[in-house]
Amino acid sequence: MRAIHISSHDGPAALEVVDIPEPDAGEGQVVIDVHASGVTFPEVLQTRGRYQMSPPLPFVPGSEIAGVVRSAPEGSGLSAGDRVCAFPGLGGFAEVVATDPSQVFPLPDSLSFAQGASVPMNVLTVHFALAHRGRLQAGETVLVHGAGGGIGIAATQFATAMGARVIAVASTEEKRDLAQQAGASEAIAPEGFKDAVKELTGGKGVDVVVDPVGGDRFTDSIRALGQEGRILVIGFTGGEIPTVKVNRLLLGNKSAVGVGWGEYWMSNPGYLQKQWAEVQPLLAAGKLDPLVGMEFPLEQATDALELMDGRGAVGKIVLTHGR
Repeated sequence: MRAIHISSHDGPAALEVVDIPEPDAGEGQVVIDVHASGVTFPEVLQTRGRYQMSPPLPFVPGSEIAGVVRSAPEGSGLSAGDRVCAFPGLGGFAEVVATDPSQVFPLPDSLSFAQGASVPMNVLTVHFALAHRGRLQAGETVLVHGAGGGIGIAATQFATAMGARVIAVASTEEKRDLAQQAGASEAIAPEGFKDAVKELTGGKGVDVVVDPVGGDRFTDSIRALGQEGRILVIGFTGGEIPTVKVNRLLLGNKSAVGVGWGEYWMSNPGYLQKQWAEVQPLLAAGKLDPLVGMEFPLEQATDALELMDGRGAVGKIVLTHGR
């Protein structure tokens, strides 16, 4: 089968298209013919050896896919021919994937394979962040950084579906337009966002900040929180891991909340399927509508990751397999 190898830690340009044997299905695993693979920021980090999950070289990256079940174990609830998306964690940049049934989810007929490949990482991370860690309530206001990317769009849609008001922060007019298409009430530039939030909320501040960016905007994000506000630390696409002076949390009874979705579900068996039971109705109803920005053929994985690395992604980036 065709696949993509990370064979050195020299960045996205070093990705290689290879022809390797199909994976052996371990006992109890589901085998999936892949139609689309989602591209995520961890893959960019993996090409430089900077992600916490960095297997021995060479390896096939790719954490999320969508496709058709080729075979499934009895009792899994899955059958050959089922349309599914999945979160294998690794190996998704390939034509065939074998993974545990607990990491495979039925794909609503209303979603394409490209949309399905956009769901597992972003939507399930955002569900964990807002519903579980952030305790978001209807009527609250959420500030979403990186609102033109995959996590940002998912956060905007999910918060809106929960009855929250969303203020989106995105770096270009195109990304801000996309954020409003996803349901944001307002979309603002990163420059001066703290003052803009103050004006938009009548001085109250926001209840929740979704921050997959980190970097130098973190302190102003805390300042943008209102009383008992929560900032959700999801990632650091800005490159710099920020620090916080805890007196800023003391004033206003604010909280900085870590969102380690992967660590949580790996230590809580059954949690992924519990999440899917909650998000699938929103997907089927169109309240969560993955916005695919660009599609690349599998062989152009380098181009896809370089686009993400350069923060040029508008919407979700997906690799397609020509099936």
